[in-house]
Amino acid sequence: MAKRKKTLNVAMIGRGFMCRCHSNGWTQVARFFDPPVMPVMHTLCDKFSEGLDDEAAKWGWQNTSTDWKKVIHNPEIDLIDIAVPNYLHAPMAIEALKAGKHVACEKPLAHTLSDARKMLAAAKKAKGKTFVWYSYRGVPAVATAYEMVKAGKIGKIRHVRGLFLQSWADESVPLAWRFDKKLAGSGSLGDLNAHIIDMTRFITGEEIVEITGAIGETFIKERKKMVGLVAGGIAEGLKKGKGKGRVTVDDASLFLARFSRGAVASFEAARQATGNLSRSGFEIDGTKGALRYYFERMAELDYFDATGDWQTRGWTTINCSHGGSHPYADAWWPDGHQIGYEHTFTNAAYSTLRLVAGKKPVVPVPDFADAYETQRVLEAVGIAASKKRAVKMSSVR
Repeated sequence: MAKRKKTLNVAMIGRGFMCRCHSNGWTQVARFFDPPVMPVMHTLCDKFSEGLDDEAAKWGWQNTSTDWKKVIHNPEIDLIDIAVPNYLHAPMAIEALKAGKHVACEKPLAHTLSDARKMLAAAKKAKGKTFVWYSYRGVPAVATAYEMVKAGKIGKIRHVRGLFLQSWADESVPLAWRFDKKLAGSGSLGDLNAHIIDMTRFITGEEIVEITGAIGETFIKERKKMVGLVAGGIAEGLKKGKGKGRVTVDDASLFLARFSRGAVASFEAARQATGNLSRSGFEIDGTKGALRYYFERMAELDYFDATGDWQTRGWTTINCSHGGSHPYADAWWPDGHQIGYEHTFTNAAYSTLRLVAGKKPVVPVPDFADAYETQRVLEAVGIAASKKRAVKMSSVR
């Protein structure tokens, strides 16, 4: 008879789009992987009780609560999963770490660098492990790029280009929390560019050392005030109330940067890039080759080998679905049977469970210390955009 595995009781705080993503990950991870500890979906917590029991039943959560502090201090809970607006990350994460829990937190780490610093300090003192849901590290093609760069396949990196373009935030969308600086910290910068900053830091193994220029632009200055609960999508189900409120975050964020080993970089994020539903990706050029990836073709990584002869030199498209060759792929379907966005959270959950058990993840998973470095970059970009000057990362602590 097989030995029964240890369990890990998980509590989710928050509802809506990211709750669905995380819940699906916890639900599916033991069905496709063989994690060293088994997650138990113990409690779903949200401040609104309306529909909470139904939501919990839909995703398999065993209990519900509207009091996040009681959930955190429940001795049955092992890991707190935080999927709430950014300004709540710090108080919840710090409370959970002090209570001895593991913490998995949505990105960005916090809505301000000051709060992120407090979270990092709490993590350094805590017994529990920390994780941040930069889920694109769970894309097999992105993880393959990481392995190829680490193996020296493209040589010394010279150029990095990153983009994350969406078009959902038009004039019809009311004033949700994502448009309020006090709640979100920033707009497309922290919501979208944060993903690309983390992704390129992860793949290159380098840190950004200087922001040489930046622009933050708000095109829609006011929006209808919002009433009601947020539904499953980013902006679906939001109801317009009476009157208008001021938008206090950026709609678009662009910046130039330098990496630690000499590469130069450009980053662009936008919420009103017409025609782009969710176009994210990167291009990385090195002395021996290049890589490019776009989430619209999630399974494919393009590779240019500059060491071959000119007669046959050209771009090769790698379908990253072969088990044993591409990270995470062996848990899913036969070659060429593609996975989707939701699977990135399942992959991330698997690596998280391995780390909780003291085992090596499939690829590195960002903890609070790692995510703090991305938060520093967000802060530097904000300074560069507002002050219209270059900012060295050494000045942003």
